[in-house]
Amino acid sequence: LISTNFQTMARISLDSQNSLPGIPLSVLSVPMENKYKCQQCLQVLRKPVQAQCGHRFCVHCFKLLTSTGPKPCEACRQEEIYEEPMSILNSNEAFPDNAAGREIASLPARCLNQGCSWTGYIKEYEAQHEGRCEYERVQCEACQASILLKDKDRHNERECEARTLNCKYCKVTFNFKDIKAHDEICLKFPLQCKDCGKKKIPREKFSDHIKSCVKSKSACPFSEVGCKTVVCNGKLSDHEHSSTMEHLRLLLPMVLSMTHPRSEALGSGELQEDSGLGLYRAPEEGDGAAAAAHPVDLEKKIIALENIVCVLNREVERSSLTLEAFAHQHRLDQEKIENLSNRVRQLERTVTMRDLQLSETEQLVRELQNCTYDGIFVWKITDFSRRRQEAVAGRTPAMFSPAFYSSKYGYKMCLRLYLNGDGTGRGTHLSLFFVVMKGKCDALLKWPFSQKVTLMLLDQNNREHIIDAFRPDISSTSFQRPISEMNIASGCPLFCPLAKLAGKSPYLRDDTIFIKAIVDLTGL
Repeated sequence: LISTNFQTMARISLDSQNSLPGIPLSVLSVPMENKYKCQQCLQVLRKPVQAQCGHRFCVHCFKLLTSTGPKPCEACRQEEIYEEPMSILNSNEAFPDNAAGREIASLPARCLNQGCSWTGYIKEYEAQHEGRCEYERVQCEACQASILLKDKDRHNERECEARTLNCKYCKVTFNFKDIKAHDEICLKFPLQCKDCGKKKIPREKFSDHIKSCVKSKSACPFSEVGCKTVVCNGKLSDHEHSSTMEHLRLLLPMVLSMTHPRSEALGSGELQEDSGLGLYRAPEEGDGAAAAAHPVDLEKKIIALENIVCVLNREVERSSLTLEAFAHQHRLDQEKIENLSNRVRQLERTVTMRDLQLSETEQLVRELQNCTYDGIFVWKITDFSRRRQEAVAGRTPAMFSPAFYSSKYGYKMCLRLYLNGDGTGRGTHLSLFFVVMKGKCDALLKWPFSQKVTLMLLDQNNREHIIDAFRPDISSTSFQRPISEMNIASGCPLFCPLAKLAGKSPYLRDDTIFIKAIVDLTGL
């Protein structure tokens, strides 16, 4: 059973695929004892295994020794203790030497790479530093150059002559050394038009751009008949329109040269009357030879004229297509303008609605800031002089206070003030009225409203307030449950003589007065 366990442990260790040879002796910071040395690679044991003869090997070295079958132990021979079968190295008889492994792991170590100051223990060296040291030299897989590990990424991305890159224009992969040659033929490579200065034109579309470039120059289509002008593509139509007469003058000699030979040919064979007998005179032999030469010249001129007509037809077709394109674009622009106009109108409506909502919200915030829920309300009125002038002029005869409540879910009320009086008090008194308003919880309240109301103009010296109080007439519509936003105001038209507000009045200070309303909550 013990032998089976050893064999299982040995197989587990020897099957390691990532094993390495021994650790270099110079890694140790102290002299190495022979018991920690691999008998094969003569380096510090890495994952030590012990053969049945007692000698230790790295698992990597032992696997190489026994890869083709059992082998004799050379260390036993050198020590002259060779004895079969104990000195035969067999993977089935070896086992991991964990005790030696722990001792080796605790040995002090240092890094061998130039420039690295790392120190620690063998265990830390294997687990954390070996193969990861920034100062370790590695070989580039592409160009085979020797580089520091810390420079590997930069080398692969920027310096390696054999690195592969994707063409940033067509995305095809090339070696770095071939990328410049590829740029000379890449169909997506951006070019610049030397005529109009436009940049980033793909090579595959550059020829089309040259044909349509408004600043690229070409010969006039009438160059075949003698026009020497060379114009930009964008100004060719302007040239044709402005030089119509010149082009016609160039065409005229060709047209005349075509008509003259024909008239001469007809003249040589025309019907002529001879002494009134009506006889036909045949052409002479010399005239026939000249007539035979005329068709050749005539044919050439006809071909040239046909070419010119083709050019003119193309120009007419191009102008028609351009006109249609402009008309189509105009329709699209009109539709876009209409859509944008509709969108602007919609946004204006939305903004108007938002302004109304904002105004209502601001009004509600103001009301909430001044609102009370205990039946007591103090109304501060500033700019008294200006407000009274507006009342005298009739522009703003009355003003309403913010709403206040008898409780959070109670009666909703406000005050109405006439700064120049109302009714019997017009022009002589301040008129102050109490108003019952429509509230959210009116269905839960007792109607008609019957609570005592006290109205006061406060003496800002706190000496003698002007006070008026009344009990509601429950038969009056002013105190029934409101149907509209507010009932008819009821109160004191002769509340305070205006004379008491003249001069250095204690009721008017800093152009401000204070009015107080108290609703008796008894019985609610």
